[in-house]
Amino acid sequence: MEASGPVARQSGRFMLLYALAWAGGSISYVPFLTILLPARVADLAGDEAVRWLAYIAFAGAISASLANILFGWLSDVTRNRRGWIMAGLALSCALLLTATLTETLGQMLAMIVAWQCAINMMLAPLAAWAGDCIPDRQKGTLGGSLAFAPAIGALSGALVTVPGLASGDERIWLVALFVAACVLPVMLFGNPRPFPELMQERDSRFDTAASQSAPHHAVGRMWIARLLLQVAESALFAYLLLWFRSISPSIADNDTARIFSIMLVLAIPLAMLTGRWADRRDRPIMPLVICAAIAAGGLAVMAMAPGLVIAIVGYVLFGLAATVFLSLHAAQTLRVLPNPKTRARDLGFFNLTNTIPSMIMPGLTLLLVPVFGFEGLFALLCVLAASSGLILLSITRGQR
Repeated sequence: MEASGPVARQSGRFMLLYALAWAGGSISYVPFLTILLPARVADLAGDEAVRWLAYIAFAGAISASLANILFGWLSDVTRNRRGWIMAGLALSCALLLTATLTETLGQMLAMIVAWQCAINMMLAPLAAWAGDCIPDRQKGTLGGSLAFAPAIGALSGALVTVPGLASGDERIWLVALFVAACVLPVMLFGNPRPFPELMQERDSRFDTAASQSAPHHAVGRMWIARLLLQVAESALFAYLLLWFRSISPSIADNDTARIFSIMLVLAIPLAMLTGRWADRRDRPIMPLVICAAIAAGGLAVMAMAPGLVIAIVGYVLFGLAATVFLSLHAAQTLRVLPNPKTRARDLGFFNLTNTIPSMIMPGLTLLLVPVFGFEGLFALLCVLAASSGLILLSITRGQR
């Protein structure tokens, strides 16, 4: 049965199963990259662990970026999202398990490159599948549901490392099982309703006066806006604990992890409510503008924080706004991609906004923090977040 007409909507079952699969994508890399891989590299490298982790992270980011574009393009050409998702799921889980067999750092580096390629064989067509199946009037709801992924990814890392639950090698097996349990249901039972209009090329996904110009203008603005906010998010992810300790040396790493986890959980209902509002009001971009402004405000508070309490308030304000922004942006990006025949490939170029910041932030931080302190870094990030909102504001002009 085809779904057509102005009120046709994708089934709630598919939306739920898709959100679960997207969370599985987060589980596929968050606990391994943040907890299990550093521990394994520390065992192999000893005092050289930091240097080798940097090499591995850089090689992984490059391979992930290229693989996302490649396998997205292949899923476009073959018009077979499910096949590539299933192949990527099987291969990534198999390669993940080989991490327990690596005996040298060279083997670990090669395994990470291959594993990143396999994960993106799964993630690239999975991201594009939402654009194939979920109509624009539900994109806000889709974005809200994607906010579950970061929280579940962090929760899975905490779960597999519960003392006494599993050994080091068994933890990797648990991660692979969690990923399969999340992704397989939508593959087996999703059965999305078809929306033929989503597979037709259009000049613009925004029916607004401002977006009637060439669609690549909106695409470029969305790309730059996400990159700017991702730079700020990447910096906070990497240096949050160091900043907290510069204010209060007594703060522990588990305190930072708890604050981070609470923030991610609170972002879920906020993102879902905001996404539903955007759908009901047909204002897809305005929530992104507001989130960018709030994120800039949080960074300003952080730059001027006189003590730990105000610093935490500023971070939570930024973290909530940034998490909602990134979730909703991922869904609303599907509106501006003009050609469904290259949807997954084009999303691969958007994926560069996730990997580029991790490459440039270390150098930017080393340049600013020794001279201006964290205050100077946060001031710059505040400007970037505010610029992201201003760029997106230009898309909203003329919206109803």
